[in-house]
Amino acid sequence: MLAATLGAALAFGTPAALAGTDPVGPSAPASAPAAAAAPQAAAPTSQSATWVAGTRAYFVITTPGDTSAVRAAVASNGGSVFASYDAIGVIVAHSASGTFAATMRGVSGVQQVGATRTSDIPADAYNPALPANPAQSTTPAGEPVRADMTQIKADQAWAVTTGSATVKVGILDTGVDDQHQDLAPNFNAADSASCAYGKADTRAGAWRDVGTHGTHVAGTVAAAKNGKGVIGVAPGVKISSVRIAEPNTSLFFPENTVCGFMWAGDHGFKVTNNSYYTDPWQFNCPDNADQAAIIEGVKRAQEYAEGKGSLQVAAAGNSNLDLANKTTDTESPNDSTPVTRTITNACLDIPTELPGVVTVSAMGTTAKASYSNYGLNVIDVTAPGGDATGIYSTLPGGKYGSMSGTSMASPHVAGVAALLASTNPGITPAQLRDKLATQANDVACPSDTRCKGTTAKNGFFGEGQVDALKAVGSTPPPGKYFENTGDFAIGDNTTVESPVTVSGVTGNAPATLKVGVNIVHTYIGDLKVDLIAPDGTVYGLHNRTGSSTDNINQTYTVNASSEVANGTWKLRVNDNAGGDIGKIDAWNLTF
Repeated sequence: MLAATLGAALAFGTPAALAGTDPVGPSAPASAPAAAAAPQAAAPTSQSATWVAGTRAYFVITTPGDTSAVRAAVASNGGSVFASYDAIGVIVAHSASGTFAATMRGVSGVQQVGATRTSDIPADAYNPALPANPAQSTTPAGEPVRADMTQIKADQAWAVTTGSATVKVGILDTGVDDQHQDLAPNFNAADSASCAYGKADTRAGAWRDVGTHGTHVAGTVAAAKNGKGVIGVAPGVKISSVRIAEPNTSLFFPENTVCGFMWAGDHGFKVTNNSYYTDPWQFNCPDNADQAAIIEGVKRAQEYAEGKGSLQVAAAGNSNLDLANKTTDTESPNDSTPVTRTITNACLDIPTELPGVVTVSAMGTTAKASYSNYGLNVIDVTAPGGDATGIYSTLPGGKYGSMSGTSMASPHVAGVAALLASTNPGITPAQLRDKLATQANDVACPSDTRCKGTTAKNGFFGEGQVDALKAVGSTPPPGKYFENTGDFAIGDNTTVESPVTVSGVTGNAPATLKVGVNIVHTYIGDLKVDLIAPDGTVYGLHNRTGSSTDNINQTYTVNASSEVANGTWKLRVNDNAGGDIGKIDAWNLTF
């Protein structure tokens, strides 16, 4: 499903289901020397002694709840249970027996059985190596706003809110470089893991990138607004990495996707981004027993995550196919030898075509991107995905580069969904889907007979292009805007001030002066935060509330009508206890 590469390729091994290209054009950095692998933490109990050539993975599907009887049947019929998701009745079984699936289909209580791949499970599944922890480069100060961000008005939305740190977004992908200078401020390690091979690996660093794709996607969602590199759509929210790609191949097998969705539901992710299709089948057809089990297993996991409050956003894919009129699949299975087969609309690209998932096509500046899949009543919304120049974002090792694809469009939508969740606490996934549709700006069909539908909803653009500004409340605060994005360290039991010089404003400050504050600090109950007017008058903003909550990312309204507007205003932060430190990341005034 990789689109034609637009520049020099990076090796991904076997063609993978990533819905984005490799870095393109001159902005792609030169390859860094390979980093040494990070030291491994204690590994899960190894079962490698039980692995033999020919070991395959299967979904064994039964009634949700107590799966103990079916798990026992797996063991007694030539298999072993690798993982079990009792809440949805999905068991991940391994077996080297060629008759395992047929035998298990006859077991009482078993509803479906299907092979999840056409290749052997690697021995690495039983004792996975940790991904490399790359050395980090730094970039000079400077954070130009990207064209794709102005296209969806994210830069205007930031004057209203950059998103809430209480909103968690899961990056289900090849992994994320959590130490990247633009991602570390927003990275949530406690809710990150690897789901490669189908069960959660919670060792520190297991979530790191085995390619570049996931780190790039993460930057588009939530790269920090920190005065360097790039800014994500929702730079105030938290991101977690759930690596579902396997090393070497970068393939996303069904058991990995199930594990990722279950993790998302159990860890409170409000939104997940899914810029891939589930390997090895580009389309899974319900008249094939193996593929029917894949559809059912992943569908149950998605429904579980949604039931726990998580909205899934997914890329439509890069084969320039009409998903509403499927006829042929030439790319599957991509873990062995692809064959050409006739398919129908009953065959699903998953997870993007599952009920409840938001399906995203890609635009260039004004038109459908040449590679983007499309389809009336399949595409929900559209967003910038880049064409010849690509989307510029983060890459592992503190680097930056450009990629193109529906992979790059989907995280724009995930970021807008995160902003919606930030400004609508308690919103449900169904309500988020509705709001994504209503805030989108209609894009009419071009003179192209493939585009079916109306201006309000069509096969190329769905409900339209997302609009971050409308998502957070239509208009930014009126008045002149002043900001200091410099970092000011907050030590234990110290006071620090960050200045903003205001000029060109007539008369006094307004009675509704907006003070945007972004402080990165653990245990904000330590902090007292004040606005200091040019004449020294103190306006309290935050006074040691919030207990152990991390970070202050909030806009305060201050009646400063007695103050002359022009002059040097300061944000003063007092740390009143030991044990927790941080920094003023940025703050602003809107008159």
